[in-house]
Amino acid sequence: MGLAQADSAFDVFRLDNELARLIREKIAADGPQPFAWFMEQALYHPEHGYYSSDRAAIGRRGDYFTNVSVGPLFGHLLALQFAEIWQRMGKPENFLIVEQGAHHGHFARDVFESLRRELSNFYDAARYVIVEPFEKLQERQSKTLDEFRDRVQWRKSLDHLESFAGIHFSNELLDAMPVNLRDKQVGLQGERFVFVDSPADASPNRSQLNWIEKVAAKLNRGFVLAIDYGFAGADFRETVQVRGRHRLLDSPFEEIGNVDITAHVNWSDIASAALANDLRLAGFTDQHHFLTGILSVFPETITDDKSRRALQTLLHPEMLGRSFQVLAFAKDTDISTPLSGFKFARDARTELGI
Repeated sequence: MGLAQADSAFDVFRLDNELARLIREKIAADGPQPFAWFMEQALYHPEHGYYSSDRAAIGRRGDYFTNVSVGPLFGHLLALQFAEIWQRMGKPENFLIVEQGAHHGHFARDVFESLRRELSNFYDAARYVIVEPFEKLQERQSKTLDEFRDRVQWRKSLDHLESFAGIHFSNELLDAMPVNLRDKQVGLQGERFVFVDSPADASPNRSQLNWIEKVAAKLNRGFVLAIDYGFAGADFRETVQVRGRHRLLDSPFEEIGNVDITAHVNWSDIASAALANDLRLAGFTDQHHFLTGILSVFPETITDDKSRRALQTLLHPEMLGRSFQVLAFAKDTDISTPLSGFKFARDARTELGI
């Protein structure tokens, strides 16, 4: 759903639930609000938000698919990439994997199970921190990771995270960060939510830029790996999607707090901000080429029909393979030889237009 449709399609919905009422009261009292504020309420309101209330449902019976919901293969492949990073960094005895956007903790569990089974030396060195501000999600993660409880800690935000050496990993984190829309705010027409002209052009993706600045400040040595969907360079266009029960809805004002709202990532903006904060660009490619690069080094990973089917979903251009991109940065670590995941990648700076 492109934003060009905003005036014609977005202004016809009214939803009478508690969260919509609270948002309506705020706008009625203080005037039109930035879309980033609206998106934050819809997704992260402490009591009624889609994510914070643990209403987000992933998988065949949920609202959307992710790489993790395909099965444990995704976590296994990333565990191999993490192990390569650990080896490149000299096999430190205390190696931290920091994950944001962990949902119910299944990716972390898949990584740990893979390391314990096949990479015991790295397993002994690996520790995990999940950055999770919401208690309900932390409880879910704790149950999922009960078997590895002695290896996992939680932090409520990046501000609470100590400086570390290792990896910061995220999968579909950036697309769910609140963004502003150019020239548009959320207002009311009677009791209906509508888009109205914005008096100022606020930074559209300030939350994402703040995020990479904080990650860069916390990472002493290692890599940042972000997997998400978006556009780079001149290809970027503002795109908001509203998804529930595996269908695209017409408006972010429909089923507020009960459906997912995401915005495509401007990869070039993220990369420019990272470089300005002492990170080095370590690679950029689509998920198809990234996972193919890992498999070219570890071909023994695919052993049965189940893993072959999962791989097809992860790689297929019409499924997840071309929809998702992978962006990597490094600090104080050798990147003269690309990571396996970027073995088949094109020049990152050229692709990003920076």
